[in-house]
Amino acid sequence: MHTRDGLLSPSLIAAATASVLLAWTPATQARVTRIVIDSTTPVTGQALAYELVRGRAFGELDPNDSHNAIITDIAAAKDPDGKVRYEATFAITKPVDMSQSSGFMWHDVPNRGGNIQINATERGFGDVGLASAWQGDNAGATAVPFPHVAGTTYWVAVPFAKNADGSLVTGNVLGRIINRSGPNSQPLNVMGNPIPYLPSTLNTASAILVTHTKETINGIVTEGSTIPSTDWAFAHCDATHPFPGTPQDIDVTHLPGNPGQVSGILPVQICLKNGFDPTLLYQVVYPATGAYALGVGAAAFRDVNSFFRYAAQDDFGNANPIAGGIHWAVIRGVSQSGNFTRAYIFLGMNQDESNRIVHEGAWPIIAGRRVSVNSRWGQPDGVLELYQLGSEGPQWWVPWPDTVRNLPAGSILDRCNASGTCPKIIEHFGGSEVFALKMTTEWVGTSADADIPLTPNVRRYYVPSTTHGGGGGGFNQNIPNTPANCPGNNWSPAGGAFRANPVSETELTNVLRVAMRNWLMHGTVPPPSRYPTLTGGDLVDPTMAAMGFPHGIPGIPDSIFAPENFVNPVFNYDWGPQFDEFNATGVPTNLPPPILATIKMKVPRVDADGNELGGVPTVLRDAPLGTYLGWNITPSGFHAGQVCNYVGGMIPFAQTMAERLANGDPRLSLQERYGSHTAYVLAVKNAAGNAWRQGYLLPQDMINLVSQAQASNVCNHGASGQSCDPAAP
Repeated sequence: MHTRDGLLSPSLIAAATASVLLAWTPATQARVTRIVIDSTTPVTGQALAYELVRGRAFGELDPNDSHNAIITDIAAAKDPDGKVRYEATFAITKPVDMSQSSGFMWHDVPNRGGNIQINATERGFGDVGLASAWQGDNAGATAVPFPHVAGTTYWVAVPFAKNADGSLVTGNVLGRIINRSGPNSQPLNVMGNPIPYLPSTLNTASAILVTHTKETINGIVTEGSTIPSTDWAFAHCDATHPFPGTPQDIDVTHLPGNPGQVSGILPVQICLKNGFDPTLLYQVVYPATGAYALGVGAAAFRDVNSFFRYAAQDDFGNANPIAGGIHWAVIRGVSQSGNFTRAYIFLGMNQDESNRIVHEGAWPIIAGRRVSVNSRWGQPDGVLELYQLGSEGPQWWVPWPDTVRNLPAGSILDRCNASGTCPKIIEHFGGSEVFALKMTTEWVGTSADADIPLTPNVRRYYVPSTTHGGGGGGFNQNIPNTPANCPGNNWSPAGGAFRANPVSETELTNVLRVAMRNWLMHGTVPPPSRYPTLTGGDLVDPTMAAMGFPHGIPGIPDSIFAPENFVNPVFNYDWGPQFDEFNATGVPTNLPPPILATIKMKVPRVDADGNELGGVPTVLRDAPLGTYLGWNITPSGFHAGQVCNYVGGMIPFAQTMAERLANGDPRLSLQERYGSHTAYVLAVKNAAGNAWRQGYLLPQDMINLVSQAQASNVCNHGASGQSCDPAAP
């Protein structure tokens, strides 16, 4: 259903906002009603005394409030009194004496509930850190203890959607098992975490389990057999308990005071009569019970920030520990949580129920899509593998037509533009987001024929030739040939074909941390956006010829560049008539969804070494020791011969000309391009100076990088300490 339900025109939104302001009273406002402080501990590592305050926030939402109307199943998740309630953990890292605070707060989005606090550099500024939960499906999936207490992981307990008679809604869920073998049962996971939906029944005749013999990167599926319902079970089995094993516990309970608690055992296990074949992919569609109102988690994230930003105390008189101390707030997320940051803005959550701005800044890091956080049966842990939500609707910052998917023009900023609550935005990412995480649709749209412009409140930075999140940095002529791991469905027992990519994103992150603070606090404009573009000639088709990728680099077959192996595309899925394709809300009913179209993808052009062009200058990119890839190759398993999922790689240069010629390597060796340790250090100095002069490297990082190069083993062999040949006398 291609609609914009829930997304009004700017004039209608303005009128609705005015009516909300006139009608608003404190008695009906949805908000955090109570906070509980579970622990307060000192934080060391900076001159200013800091403490870490962990606790839980209890909140309620009004389903009839226009600020919450976009939330899927909001009306079906209410309690008998008409309110929707949640409980969310939080942690505040703050100066003990708030009068010494900078007034600047980083509101960090936990990644899959993982522990996160601001770092020593940010504490050195006197900043405050707030981290709070948003992912509503991980409260039940991780067995939150009862009574509750805030720990080192973050969870938000949100309610289940209910039918009119009070029973829990049911519906179909899809799960996949890949690269598994043997007689033991296997879990239904998504990115290593349990699919958080328990079967409605143990009767496998109500489900369908099929096999796939092959899946290509561009979505061509070769189906195998359907496994008879008598030959598998929702059960745990092993050598002690062979098929049919121990039946799966499927009790789903809505406990008082604990919205959305799953008391059954997760993950869901599947036991096969004849065991698992590692050459097959297993795909199951099964009826499930316990659909979380996931969008409530986004509202909880909004309201927790709003409480600590604006409130003096809760309804019970408990004091806000940072009351009156925050003047600027930034929502910041990395990878999955960066995708949440983008979805949060799209949903209009940066405006609270009193129509105030929640965050003045937003920093989605290595994240080029919107996480699936607001549809029934959503799986926010997904990473856009086949049949996973996350690319629906506009992914760009200005209204732009989506003719391929036949959707109206729109943007992530539509709602906040209408309400005047858009933040200043910095986004940065690298190579793996292009090749595996479908990022370039954000740059050129689904038609991929024009650069989508940026608005003045958005800055974009691309770190060329990097793995997901960047590598460990450093200068090493003899990086061990340890294969990088292939995460997700492309997991392989042997790891990736290439060693880990060391190109770091840390130095740019350091620049952008300062830039965001100065932009909000002082109005200082950040460095210019820098990323590959069509008009600049650095964004091209994903073919070897268009990229200018050199032929003959050891270990890289030409076949990897074939469409069936290279670059994960965006798919235009048909999720069914109950799903809103524009807003990514509602209920997907087509499982698996038909693929209506495969969206064109673009990738950066490369130089003669295979290193990417068009991004910010970095030292390893500009004084390279090899070819740095935003992709890797899966050498074995179900996806053998295809690119790994969001992991990069490196192929070092030959050390000498003789070695290069013997290997048929088209790239100059270290000996030919640098010749000596002194010359290499000079190349690093020049590269670092160039990045610093353009504003993409801090002075201290420039000094540190040159010092690391001077202390490195690059071309310092032999008695002279100046040879690139490790065998030099």
